[in-house]
Amino acid sequence: MRILKIIGIGLIILLVLVGIFLIASMINHRNQLKKEAKMYPPPGNMVNVNNKTLHVFKEGEGDVTLVFMSGHGTSSPMLDFKPLWTRMVEDYKIVVVEKSGYGWSDASNSARDIDTILEETREALNLSGERGPFVLLPHSMSGLEAIYWAQKYSDEVTAIIGLDPTTPDAVEILPMPPKIQLDLIYFISRIGLSRWMAEADLKENLPLLKSLELTEEEKHQYTASFYRSSLTKDMMKEVNNLKKNAQEVATKGYPSNIPMLFFISTGQEKVVSGWIKSLTDYLDHISVSQYEVLDTGHYIHHEKADVIADHIKQFIDAIR
Repeated sequence: MRILKIIGIGLIILLVLVGIFLIASMINHRNQLKKEAKMYPPPGNMVNVNNKTLHVFKEGEGDVTLVFMSGHGTSSPMLDFKPLWTRMVEDYKIVVVEKSGYGWSDASNSARDIDTILEETREALNLSGERGPFVLLPHSMSGLEAIYWAQKYSDEVTAIIGLDPTTPDAVEILPMPPKIQLDLIYFISRIGLSRWMAEADLKENLPLLKSLELTEEEKHQYTASFYRSSLTKDMMKEVNNLKKNAQEVATKGYPSNIPMLFFISTGQEKVVSGWIKSLTDYLDHISVSQYEVLDTGHYIHHEKADVIADHIKQFIDAIR
């Protein structure tokens, strides 16, 4: 009995120490967030949409406007797309819309159905003084939003250039992460445990930290964005609504008159068997379409930015 009592006391002490550590981590995390907010102000326009502030980044003065739309969970879309948009900015106007809970945009409890997401993007562009038609460049999950945009407002979309984009059929074969896994990541990010990651693990999660595409200052910004927005409530809701949103897009058919160019990664195919076929099959229903399979990972615009930029320019010249 004495041994059990000692073990019980030891467990209580351990739990108290763990609790103290978690509270200290959360306090430190909140203090660091305040400091980082002052150190790294948003580089673009902040606009109020649905009672929250969204960040819209713009560069360039071309007569064709490219709207970059991030994939799920991208902590800083503006910096994530930089390897590609820097290669396009001399020829086109570049716009990166950071959705609710992404980058410098506020996190919220708003609905994440496809209609709400699209209308917030359109309103953010409108308040930033941007008018269509646009060439949409969606990465991953934003493929659904881009297709839905072309379905509902075809006069606003000149073309869709997908960066390993998700289509309604692709959603059916995507492995969905367990809810408990998402809840755990959310908890870890909210109390600042992600700040204790080893540098090697951080670079594994943020490959751009290993590249020359970002300056040292931008790498610090990118890391701060990861600590702030690695998995927000908005991102959680997007996953929960993914299949419903895909079904909504599927019911509206194919925007066959909108030219499309898809860059498809072999890396995603290794994770999701049938990924390449699902995307190429979708393009069979589009009147003017092209695709290119690239031997790279899902963040296709990082490693293959030169190839993608050249082909985009050729494609836009052709459809004009």
